Amino acid sequence: MALATSKSSAPAPAHILVVGGAGYIGSHMLKRLAQAGCQLTTLDDLSGGHADAVRWGSLVEGHLGDAALLEHLFSRHRFSAVMHFASFIEVGASVSQPLPYYQNNLAHTLTLLQAMQAHDVKRLVFSSTAATFGQPQYSPIDEKHPQQPINPYGRSKWMVEQVLADCDKAYGLRSVCLRYFNAAGADPEGELGERHQPETHLIPLVLQAASGRRSHITVHGQDYDTPDGTCIRDYVHVSDLCEAHWLALQSLLAGGPSQVYNLGHGQGYSVSQVIAAAQRITGRRVPVVHGPRRPGDPARLVADARLARQQLGWQARLSDLHTIMGHAWQWEQSLSAKLSQPPRASVERFGGATLGAIGP
Repeated sequence: MALATSKSSAPAPAHILVVGGAGYIGSHMLKRLAQAGCQLTTLDDLSGGHADAVRWGSLVEGHLGDAALLEHLFSRHRFSAVMHFASFIEVGASVSQPLPYYQNNLAHTLTLLQAMQAHDVKRLVFSSTAATFGQPQYSPIDEKHPQQPINPYGRSKWMVEQVLADCDKAYGLRSVCLRYFNAAGADPEGELGERHQPETHLIPLVLQAASGRRSHITVHGQDYDTPDGTCIRDYVHVSDLCEAHWLALQSLLAGGPSQVYNLGHGQGYSVSQVIAAAQRITGRRVPVVHGPRRPGDPARLVADARLARQQLGWQARLSDLHTIMGHAWQWEQSLSAKLSQPPRASVERFGGATLGAIGP
């Protein structure tokens, strides 16, 4: 009598731990991963993120620096990879209060890496920043540009990049570091957007001034070495960033090597140009107040993202300023309704305690 044979089954979907997944970029990433069929676990303490932004997978409320919590998670789940969005991101605050930045961005990442090493999880996609470059020596900035960060935020991210390079050599822990220039915009379908508290990013601040939720926008410095005297930045749509993360993850899951990529549109816009664009798109006046320069702000940051295009096949499809501003304005107009929605994710609290703060 022939033995019965079972039908071959499809491989299990990748299970991704998204650290800082309740924040701005992390929550958009959850949506992209869910669309691809991944199993998802988010770790966030919700001091900088929002439970109602975790609409896919499960949410564990806890802190990245809690070694016991990480041991619990990695023992309970077999993660295919980790995505790390859990950093403090305010440049000015990093200058005035550097120790929390080194503690959260560097030391707590070391705790994560120790847990990954202990449980043989060998793939990490890391949210890095163009702030690792410091004052540009040439523009646009490619990956070979010297890294000379001029503020603790940039230094903390640069240090993590160096640690990851060492972990690759020592342990075979593969990583892709994605150096964002300026993340901007919102989910094109209107489900997600920026809700930083306090908000420090230019485009949402300008749109809040246009909507009346903010009395004015402060322009920090008018004497930079730029055509109109205000800082120039390269804005990249958050959905384009998520696509780059997805492609980076696929490369690692396929056995690809560690790599570092710059992510930007390649076109810079000044603060004054962003304000003018907001007024055109919203049809509303944006009140402006002029203030002094912020410590640690370079005059110009524009990306050369050719390496990501060549090796990952990435394209910044939504990153023109008009599209970014349109999606961000849609989010700003609907934000009050979005905030009233109840959480959709299951929440697991580890030990009944929440420590520290994570998220962008």
